[in-house]
Amino acid sequence: MGCRRGNALTDASPIVRPVIRRAIDIVVSAVALLLAAPLVAVAMLAIRLESRGRVLYSQRRAGLGGRHFDVLKLRTMVDGAEHIGAGLAIDADDPRVTRVGAFLRRTSLDELPNLVNVLRGEMSLIGPRPTLPVQVEQYTERQRGRLAVKPGITGWAQVNGRASLPWAERIELDLYYIEHRSLGLDLKIALRTVAMVLGGSGLYKGQAGGWEGEL
Repeated sequence: MGCRRGNALTDASPIVRPVIRRAIDIVVSAVALLLAAPLVAVAMLAIRLESRGRVLYSQRRAGLGGRHFDVLKLRTMVDGAEHIGAGLAIDADDPRVTRVGAFLRRTSLDELPNLVNVLRGEMSLIGPRPTLPVQVEQYTERQRGRLAVKPGITGWAQVNGRASLPWAERIELDLYYIEHRSLGLDLKIALRTVAMVLGGSGLYKGQAGGWEGEL
């Protein structure tokens, strides 16, 4: 009898897959950081010239197993935005978003410092977006399954219309990803992410019910 050949991306053993995924995370994030360094430097200068305050923004998020870590982003709003206006929520046309910040958010360039979180092992390239601890407190038992994997820079919810989906539906998409997680699905998400970013469609900015995006 012949031996069936499987797809190496989907048939890797449960022991091998995490090793492969972590190796990909390290290599890709390290190379991406090197290539993006000039762009990040220009963005940081633009942020500094437009508004006072720090150029990098960090915020406590819940990661794997609910453990907290500080996610890094380029600042896109006025300094101290979490203490004014809508607080931790953000709506479309939020007046706290700076002009430079609007461009960074539209192109998703504000997420580039997330690559440092990937190198640290706090995040993965692909996975559910890291959520606020206050959001986790409102999870149902089923929704807590979202914490079973490392959060990612992009994920299944992001490439399936996150900008127009209610919070609960985004979580269901993340749970679908976790239940069907494979290196092949990760590759599909990565390719769709590149297409969406090049096409100029926002991946991370929610505009429907619940938590309206990310500071």
